[in-house]
Amino acid sequence: MGVVVTERSGDGEYWMMERKNRNRGYQQLRVWQDAITLYVETCRLFKPPAFEMKRVAGQAIASADSIHRNIAEGYCRRSIREYIQHLYIAVSSLGESVSGYHAYLKADQLSEENFEMLDRQAFKVENDLLRLIESLERKRDSYAWAETLIVSESNVIYMSENTGHCESVSR
Repeated sequence: MGVVVTERSGDGEYWMMERKNRNRGYQQLRVWQDAITLYVETCRLFKPPAFEMKRVAGQAIASADSIHRNIAEGYCRRSIREYIQHLYIAVSSLGESVSGYHAYLKADQLSEENFEMLDRQAFKVENDLLRLIESLERKRDSYAWAETLIVSESNVIYMSENTGHCESVSR
């Protein structure tokens, strides 16, 4: 589970690094990646807003931002009950976003073309979220979910070089 992160250094150069662990596994979820895309496109379309559009733009960006954040937070909780709850919150934020897109279209604050692009991406995220929730609810109901971040490890790393046996650690 490695995610390559592109960051900008102080001199404007981009550099790549890989950061991975079990807690960042949500970054491999297609639905999380698609939610990020929805957020980026929402920001692109609503920035920079005219003065009278600042509240509308801020709300559109905030609701789109909430989607990927709730996917990640739920994943990191490791409790299936909390994970599913956060996915439902993400679905709710998505509903808020889509409702706003419809209102902005009717109020001529969003073009038909931009509405179509955002609605298409939102529909994809929505269906993926609903399928993920369904899958997790099946796992929950079959008790096929590990609720901890306990990792099995070998005692080999604790063996003494001299004896070849595990050494106890005294405090």
